[in-house]
Order: sequence, then structure tokens, then C-alpha cells
Amino acid sequence: MIDLHTHSTFSDGSDTPEQLAENASKIGISAISLTDHDTTASHERMAASCAQYGIELIPGTEVSLRDSEFPKQRAGGPSLPRNIHVLAYFLPLSQDHPVQQKLAEMRRDRAERNEKLVHALQEHGFEKINLAYLTELVGNADSIGRPHFAQAMFELHPEIVGTKDPESWNKIFIDWLGESGKAHVGRKSMSVESFLQAAEGSGTVFSVAHPLVNYVSSLSPTEIEDTMPSVLNSLRDRGFAGAEAYYGGVNEKIRGQMVKLTRNAGMIPTGGSDYHGSYKEDVKLALGRTGDLRVPNEVLDELKAAR
Repeated sequence: MIDLHTHSTFSDGSDTPEQLAENASKIGISAISLTDHDTTASHERMAASCAQYGIELIPGTEVSLRDSEFPKQRAGGPSLPRNIHVLAYFLPLSQDHPVQQKLAEMRRDRAERNEKLVHALQEHGFEKINLAYLTELVGNADSIGRPHFAQAMFELHPEIVGTKDPESWNKIFIDWLGESGKAHVGRKSMSVESFLQAAEGSGTVFSVAHPLVNYVSSLSPTEIEDTMPSVLNSLRDRGFAGAEAYYGGVNEKIRGQMVKLTRNAGMIPTGGSDYHGSYKEDVKLALGRTGDLRVPNEVLDELKAAR
């Protein structure tokens, strides 16, 4: 059993690297990738813990990039480059490498966004939320993300957002923190091409994360069949080796369709649960949201061969 998409307290997960490795060991995971957002700072601690349990660790990160090849149409406004999430595996860990410099740029951008988001929320009645509280909640100012804002909103202002449950958790991103939310603050754009170019020659292997979340408006098999082949072919031609077809957020039938389309495009169907611990209580490590996710071990062999 493998899981190539997980998060820890170094980004927007609730488990420390040590807890994540221990949990992975308990359920029989043989290989895992810790793909914290915009950072590999968690790698050293995760590597030590994985070694303790005999688990293979694949260096990884998840980044948010802009895809101008498939702009997103906005109602009543101009189209904009589409925001997509990208998984990078086997990337260099030296902070001097150009790809790490790109990650540092993203972290600086997120810090600026977080300051603006605090002010936006305060203007909408969330007066108790501030960066000091969020830093104490997370333990590291560099790791503060939108799930931590959501947690703080529930803890400090239940009179506005209600009590926390899976439904209200999703609603808070729609009403407040998402692209159409009242307090949404966007981040600066970094193009797909810019990030991939920084990693050239490094052996980094790229896979588009949860491609259906990125590129389709519904999980209709017809829309998937009509939309994804051209998307996958384009991503392949621009340097992507894989697409996250075995994604923990969709059911087995849709996963099967995506595996087929990914193979047809000559790409590797990667996979993972997108585990965030208690921040996504309905998503289980390695098993996903539906509980029946199984990422074939052979996928990892293919990723290694693509380096």
C-alpha cells in the first residue's frame, strides 16, 4: 500500500511528520510522499520517522500554479489563467537549487496573502483573528494556510460560522475563503512553465494533482471524457509525467475512467489520499474519502523510472 499525497503540520495537515509516519506504519503503508504545500522543510523529520518504521519516503511537495493554456471563464468578466495544483516528486532538497528558490518565493507570497486575509476577515466581523493566534495554533508562521484560518474562525467566532462539522467546514471555504468567498484574497501567479523550468535537469517528476478538481466543473463521465484528453496531452507535452488518477476524493468508477485516460495520454496514473488529518476528517490516510482507494505499488516504480 502506498500514498503519494499527504500533508503534515508543516503546511495544512494536523499530524506532525512523526505522527504521520506512525499512522502510516499502523495501516501497512510501505511507501509515502509527504507533499506539504510550497515546502520540503518537513522532509528531514519525516525521513527519520519513516526510517524508524521501515517506510520508503519519496521527497515531494504540492504547489499552486497558473495554467494559461486552459483559462477559466469568469461570469461577467474576462477569462483568467486557471489555478491548478501540481505534485513534484524527487525534487532537490538543497535550498540553493532554483526549484527551492521558487518554493521560497511562494512562501513569501503566502505570508503576504495571510496578512491581507487577516485584515479582510476582521473587516467582516472576525475581530479576534490575528496572526499571533494563528501562529500559536499552527506552531510555525510559515505553515499558516486557509485550513488554519477556518479552524480559527470556528474556535473564535462560532456565532458567525456555527459549529464545526464536515458540512460547515466545506461551507466556510465557499462563503468566506474560496475564490468566490467574501474574504477571499488571491495569491500572486506563478506559471506552470516557470516552475517546471526551474526544475529542469534535476530529476524532479511532475504529476498534476486531483486533475478533475482543477479542470472540470462536474464529475460527469461525459464531461470528463470530453475535457481531459486534451488537458492531459497538453500537460504531457509541457513536461508532466503523471496525473493523479487514483485520487482519494472520487469513487472507484471515476478513478478507473481517469486511469484509462491517463494511460491513453502516455502518462503515469499517480495517486494518493490527499490526507490532512483532522482538517479533513472524512479523508483517511491511504484509503481516501470513499475508503476503497488503493494505489498500485507499481506506480512508484514508474515514477522512479521517469526521473
